[in-house]
Amino acid sequence: MEKVIIFDTTLRDGEQSPGVALTTSDKLEIATQLVRLGVDVIEAGFPRTSPGDFDAVQTIARTVKGAQIAGLAHANPEAVDDCWNAVKAGEAPRIHVFLSSSDIHIMHQLVKDKETVLEMARSMVARAASYCSDVEFSPMDATRSDRAYVYWMLEQCIEAGARTINIPDTVGYTIPEEFAQFIVDIRNNVPNIDKARISVHCHNDLGLAVANSLAAVRAGARQIETCINGIGERAGNAALEEVAMAIKTRRDFFGVETKINTKELYRTSRLVSALTGMGVQPNKAIVGPNAFRHQSGIHQDGILKMRETYEIMDANDIGWPTGGAEIILGKVSGRHGFKARLEALGYDLTAEELSRAFLAFKELADKKAEIDDRDLEALVADKLRTTAEIYRLDFVQVTAGDHAAPTASVRVIAPDGSIHADAALGTGPVDAVYRAINRIIDVPNELTEFSVKSVTEGIDAQGEVTIRVESDGRSYVGRGADTDIIVASAKAYMNALNRLLSITRREDSDVRSNP
Repeated sequence: MEKVIIFDTTLRDGEQSPGVALTTSDKLEIATQLVRLGVDVIEAGFPRTSPGDFDAVQTIARTVKGAQIAGLAHANPEAVDDCWNAVKAGEAPRIHVFLSSSDIHIMHQLVKDKETVLEMARSMVARAASYCSDVEFSPMDATRSDRAYVYWMLEQCIEAGARTINIPDTVGYTIPEEFAQFIVDIRNNVPNIDKARISVHCHNDLGLAVANSLAAVRAGARQIETCINGIGERAGNAALEEVAMAIKTRRDFFGVETKINTKELYRTSRLVSALTGMGVQPNKAIVGPNAFRHQSGIHQDGILKMRETYEIMDANDIGWPTGGAEIILGKVSGRHGFKARLEALGYDLTAEELSRAFLAFKELADKKAEIDDRDLEALVADKLRTTAEIYRLDFVQVTAGDHAAPTASVRVIAPDGSIHADAALGTGPVDAVYRAINRIIDVPNELTEFSVKSVTEGIDAQGEVTIRVESDGRSYVGRGADTDIIVASAKAYMNALNRLLSITRREDSDVRSNP
C-alpha cells in the first residue's frame, strides 16, 4: 500500500490555540512522545517569532531522533535564515515556507501586487533550497484563491526547489467534494507536480477538517498535516488520532496506510491535554472519555455478546488502559496497584513524582470512597503536570454565609522559602481567596473565565476548576482539583499565576541574552 506522511504541527499551530503557551521542556516532552507515536514530520515551531521559540525548535532538532524536524518561515530572508539555523542540527531538517495567495490576503494584508508576491514565494523557496533539499511551500488561504494563480505559484515554487506542496484550507472554508476536486485540478494543471508531494493542512471552522483531509487523500494527497486532539488556531486543525484511525479502520476504502503506532494515541492525547491545559471533550472521537463507554441497554447487550456489534475499533488498538474500562481504587489500595494503574493510564513517573502522587492519592481516598480513572487523571494533572511552582499555596481558609462578609485567609510559600500570609474580603468566597492571593503575589491580571465541573459522579466527587487570566494582552490557563471547590479554585489561580510568571521570566531572560 502507498504510505501517507503524517506531519504533526501540535507544537506550532497547536500552540496558537488561545491560552496555550508551552515551555521548551513541554515541547521536548511532546516531541519525544510524537516519535513514539510514529509521526513522520514534527513541525517544532516558528523560529522567527521569538527567541524562546527559536530555542525550542533548535533544542528539539538537536535532541529528538526518529522523525524529521521542520520549522515554519515567512517568505522573507531573515525568517528563512532563522528557520535553517534552528532546524539544521536535525537528522533530516525541513524548512516550511508560506505566503498568502488569496486576493483578500494579498490586497488587505500584504498590500502588494500578485507579481511581487509570486517573486517573493519563488525567491524564498530558492533561498530555503540552498540550505537543505527538503523544502515545503504553502500558499496560505489557497482554498479562497484564484485557482490559476495558485497553479502558477506552485509551478514556480517547485521549479525553485520545493519538494512538498502543501494546500492549506486556512480558514476552514472548503467542502470535501470541492477540496478533492481542487487536488485533482492541481495534479492536472501544474506541469511539474510530479516532482513534489501534495500535502494538505485543513482547519476545522465548519467541522470538516478531518473530512477534507481524507477527501484529499482519495484525490491523491500523500501528506496530511494534523494536531493532537485537533487543537490549533480558532476551531483547530484536523485531529491526528481521527485521521490515523479512519485510514486504519477503512483501509479497504482508502487503500493507503500510515506508520502511526495507534497504541500510543491515548497516551499522546492525555499528555498534550495536560501540558496545554485543554481538556478532551467527553464525546471526542477516538480519545474522548465516552468513546468506548456504552449506556444503552441494547448496546450493552450487543457488546457483551460480541464487541463488534457496536464498536468498529478495538480500544486496545488505541492504547486505552484495560480496553477503555475503568478501575476503582480506594484508601486500602497499595502503592504497587496505584503505580500500575497510573502506568496503564499512560503516566511514567519518577520515584519522587510517584511518592508525591501517592500521598495526594491517600489524602483523596480519605475523603472519597471510590476513586476511578478520571479522579487519577485530575490528581496527576493537578499535582504533577503543572508549570513549575514559583509560589506554592500552603494554606487556605474561608468564612462565608448569608449574614457574613466572605473572608479568606491564605498562606503562600515564596521562591526563597519565606512564608507570607494575608486575608481579604470579597463578594464571594472565591473572590475573597483571589483577593488575598493578589495581596501577596502582586501581578496585575484580569480573571476572564472561571468554570467548575465535577470530575466524577456523587456527593464526594472532586471538583475541577479551570480559569483564564489575562495580563498584558495574553491569556494564561490554570487548573486545580480538590474535593473542596474553594481549595480547587485557589489551586487553579495559583497555577495560572505561576504559568504567567514562568513565561514572562523566561521571555525576560531571552531578551537579556539576545539584546
